[in-house]
Amino acid sequence: MTRGALIAIEGLDRTGKTTQTTNLLSHLTKLGKPHQLIKFPDRTTQIGKLIDQYLTDKSFELSDHAAHLLFSANRWELIDKIKKLLAEGVIVVLDRYVYSGVAYSSAKGLDFEWCLSPDIGLPKPDLTIFLKFKNDDENMTRDGFGDERYEVVEFQKKVKVAFEKFKGIEGWNELFVDGKGIEQVEKDVWGKVEDYIEGVEEDLKFF
Repeated sequence: MTRGALIAIEGLDRTGKTTQTTNLLSHLTKLGKPHQLIKFPDRTTQIGKLIDQYLTDKSFELSDHAAHLLFSANRWELIDKIKKLLAEGVIVVLDRYVYSGVAYSSAKGLDFEWCLSPDIGLPKPDLTIFLKFKNDDENMTRDGFGDERYEVVEFQKKVKVAFEKFKGIEGWNELFVDGKGIEQVEKDVWGKVEDYIEGVEEDLKFF
């Protein structure tokens, strides 16, 4: 039985994730394909409201382990909703997901495997698109960088190294955005997504 595709858009801060996610949703709308965007963290839930305070208020103190578990719990809050949508044939587009959670926390010095362990049992995306720069400093010069807790140059470089550990996993696709206009990146993203819009025959896989 065909189900909806689970598609994740990942990347470092200021790489254009939100813009490209919005453009992707516009394509799906024009084609009449049922779809749903889910952004992580989802700051509208009870746990999400705590995360929002943690990210925007630098006086809000949490241990790194506690913060990581909070982000993971936020993903688990929405698992039933995601499964239901996919079963109904809806394409679910994720703006950040497990990979961001693991990369950002392990960049703080937490064990990589420990960071992944709370997410064991969550569905794996059928397709993950990782937006990145060849030039490490490119995103740090973009407007708005530095507004939130993790937007610090040296930390972002550590996050990039952590993301590299996902290279080669099933469904992982990297797209460089340096020197490209928004429209070209949009075409590149659509080129990856197009094969998934009619649904997926395989059962969901899990972390």
